[in-house]
Amino acid sequence: MDNRPFRSVLYIPGSKERALEKARTLAADAIIFDLEDAVAAGEKHNARELLARVLGEADYGPRAKLVRINGFDTEWAEADLEVIAQARPEAILLPKVGSAADVLALAERLERRAETAETLIWAMMETPQGIINAAEIAAAPRMAGFVMGTNDLAKELNCRYRADRLALQHALQACLMAARAQGLVAVDGVYNAFKDEDGLRAECEQGRDLGFDGKTLIHPAQLAIANEVFAPDAAAIELARRQIEAFEEAEARGEGVAVVDGRIVENLHIVTARAVLARAAAIERLQEAM
Repeated sequence: MDNRPFRSVLYIPGSKERALEKARTLAADAIIFDLEDAVAAGEKHNARELLARVLGEADYGPRAKLVRINGFDTEWAEADLEVIAQARPEAILLPKVGSAADVLALAERLERRAETAETLIWAMMETPQGIINAAEIAAAPRMAGFVMGTNDLAKELNCRYRADRLALQHALQACLMAARAQGLVAVDGVYNAFKDEDGLRAECEQGRDLGFDGKTLIHPAQLAIANEVFAPDAAAIELARRQIEAFEEAEARGEGVAVVDGRIVENLHIVTARAVLARAAAIERLQEAM
């Protein structure tokens, strides 16, 4: 996993031309162009044709671009892939992944087309079977990231909503662990009450503290909070710089540890500190390029 930011990952319906146009101006680190849940059955054909044309013509700048196709257990997936391949998608997001076999099936289809020779695969982690098999899914070919599908997962588990997401903690942490083992990006699920800023912030903070790279979003109004919460703040950046400086001074004295604010600083803390600075720099570059 590199330092490319994925603080805010916004779903955009592939059937809505105005939304597709507006997305070019939004402060989203990444966009999921959705052909699955956001598109009615009768609009699937028109949506995939529209999305392929827009992706082939429009400039979305440095934003990461994922296309969520329909699952291969539906009548639409093969046509989705056939049409979207013409736009040379950066990544395909596969819904309801249950095992590495699902990823392999998509990888084989991508390999047959010259247009998708470099297309990566992301997996929606939203079923009990997928959570159980998270480690093997993360290790499958072309895998680049996990997206938590917390709504579908909650439905499958028959769990009740709680602000602390207690019932989902095992799934969140299992997928995060599997993603980190393979160097994948891991993005938290959506927060449905898009007008509830306090609730969104709290859930973003929980996801950040667990270790997720960012959050999937259902409305542009959620972008600012996700971008803020999942970015290193000024205090974290300043502390990282002081830790690195203190450790380098300790090394120059032939010592293996330093002390900053009354806390021991070892090499492992310096790895984290440098990662904080690299992430901050990557976010700054992204913002400048938008």
